[in-house]
Amino acid sequence: MTPFAKTPKPPYYAVIFSSQRSEGDCGYEKMAEKMVSLASNQPGFLGVESVRDEDGFGITVSYWESLDAIRNWKANEAHLGAQEKGKTIWYENYITRICRVEKEYGLKEI
Repeated sequence: MTPFAKTPKPPYYAVIFSSQRSEGDCGYEKMAEKMVSLASNQPGFLGVESVRDEDGFGITVSYWESLDAIRNWKANEAHLGAQEKGKTIWYENYITRICRVEKEYGLKEI
């Protein structure tokens, strides 16, 4: 399986979530898996790519059809609960960026 999200031809949207984890798991991995599964079933979800280094810095990029789809995911009840735990337990810091993908290209087709 490729680590690249299979997205449609642009335009579409990307939510870039960069974070620095706090020490200890505290249920993070289980919740992260649950959130990817839940997001995957949301209308407008296109895919996700995620990496984290040994120092706890990570970047997750989720792809969406529209800004409305992103707003609906942000307001999802289970996601709201995970966001609160992120603020209080799992992250030392984070930043979310939302952008419109206008063009894409690569070495090989995915």
